[in-house]
Formats: sequence, C-alpha cells, structure tokens
Amino acid sequence: MICDELREAYELHALGLLEDPERAEIEAHLRRGCETCTAGVRRAAALNTQMLALAPDVRPSPKLRRKVLASVGARESRWAWMTGWPAAFAAMLIAVVYLGVQDRRKAGELAEARRFVEASATELTQMRAALALLNEPETRHVVFGQGQPQPPKGRVFVHGRRGVLLLASNLPPLPRGKTYELWTIPKGGAPRPAGLFQSDARGNALYLSPGPVDVTTLSAIAVSVEPEAGSSAPTTTPLIVAALTD
Repeated sequence: MICDELREAYELHALGLLEDPERAEIEAHLRRGCETCTAGVRRAAALNTQMLALAPDVRPSPKLRRKVLASVGARESRWAWMTGWPAAFAAMLIAVVYLGVQDRRKAGELAEARRFVEASATELTQMRAALALLNEPETRHVVFGQGQPQPPKGRVFVHGRRGVLLLASNLPPLPRGKTYELWTIPKGGAPRPAGLFQSDARGNALYLSPGPVDVTTLSAIAVSVEPEAGSSAPTTTPLIVAALTD
C-alpha cells in the first residue's frame, strides 16, 4: 500500500487497535524509515495523548448524554467506548516513546507536530466549554433547517452565562476570502456580531460564542456569509435563522 492509502489508519495504529493487513503495512513503512508514515503516526499519537491528558477523568452525566445523543440521533450505547480510555492511553504512551526515539534529527517534523498538538489542545478546550454549556440545566435549544430540501441543519444551544453553541451540517462551501459569521438578534433590535467560524470539508461546524448573553431579550440566532474579517452588520441574507421560543 502507498502512504495515501494508510493515512486514515494512523490513529488506530497509535492506539494499538489496528489490524492486519493495514497494521503490517504501516509497520513495514516505519521499519524502512518512511518519512510520511513516521510523521503521520507521530502526529496521531501526540494528538491522542494530549487529548487524553487534558480530558477530565469523569463519566458524563445522564442528562448530558441524553442531550448530545439526541442532537445527533445516536444511541446511548455508543458512549461505551469511553470506558476503554485507560488502555488506549497506555498504548499511546508506548507509541509516543517508540516514535520519539526515532530520528531525533528531524527538528522540523517535531516542531510541526508540536504546533499540531497545540492547535488541537485549543480545540479540546473549546470542546470542553461546549460540553459544560450543554450540561447546564438552564440551557435552551432550538432546531433549525428541518423539512426543507438540503438546507443547513442543526441545533443552537443558548446559556445566559456560557454563551451560544452552534452545531450545524450541510453548510455550503465558501468562496475564497469569505467566512461564516454568527449573529445574536435581540427582540426589536439589530443583529449583533457573535464570532466568525469555518465549516469542515463536509459542511459541518461546531462553534461556541462564549457569553454572557441576555436570554430574556434574545429573539434569534442567525448565520450569514461575510468577508473573512467579519462585518458589523449582515451583508448577505442569513442562511440560518434559529428563532428562540419562550
């Protein structure tokens, strides 16, 4: 197999969960000093280790499980993978040690992996803040985009102290120089900018605009396409408008 065919298997290899023939192929690439696979497995191991080191050793509350699973249409049994974190963590430590002793002269690769881990740690911090918002009993939410042909779909969660969380799918690709901008719309007032974000290659986005938010006067949450520097007021018709009901 060539390296491009093995890229999606790096994470499983770093966890010690990859099976043959992919496992044997990656190990063969590593033994002969393949730079692409060595860097890829190193990044996967470093990222997974960093994520586990930052994640709190707690079990999600039943209420949080119900909220998150309901929002994505999953069944509760899918949370069972979390019980395997200790074994996965041990496997990743072994992978990190193994990769760390190989070819220490490649300072450029190590610097790249460090930057990758730092960016992932920031994303994990945001994810933990999003989960904290979801777990608050006062959090309100609204569904948008249902019953229309291929629109952006998802949910908006709002908490007065923690802010606004957007979970969206089916977002259209953006042209160069454009970004998505989130807006909070008070009752009888003009839209207020609440942050810029991008979707992934599949049109999915998770974005948290930290609070505070005056939920007593908040009428709706909207998203429009704006210049990449953002706008003080929407310059295009919003493609998402999620009206909050009392």
